[in-house]
Amino acid sequence: MLMLINIIIAISVLAVVLVLIYGVVTMAKGGEGAKEKSNILMRWRVGIQAFAILSILAGYYFKTKMRGG
Repeated sequence: MLMLINIIIAISVLAVVLVLIYGVVTMAKGGEGAKEKSNILMRWRVGIQAFAILSILAGYYFKTKMRGG
C-alpha cells in the first residue's frame, strides 16, 4: 500500500514540475494566445498540486497508521 502511495506521490510531484516548466516556457515565448494557454496550464498545475498534497497527506496517514503511531 505504501509503495503504491509513494509512486503516486512521485508521479504527481513530477507532473507539477513539468506543467509548471511548460507554463513558464509558454509565457516566456509570448505570441498569439500564449497568455491564455499559460493561464490554463497554471490552473492545471494548481489542481495537480492539490492532488499531490492530498497524496502526501494520505501517505503520512497510512504510514503512521501501519506503525501504530
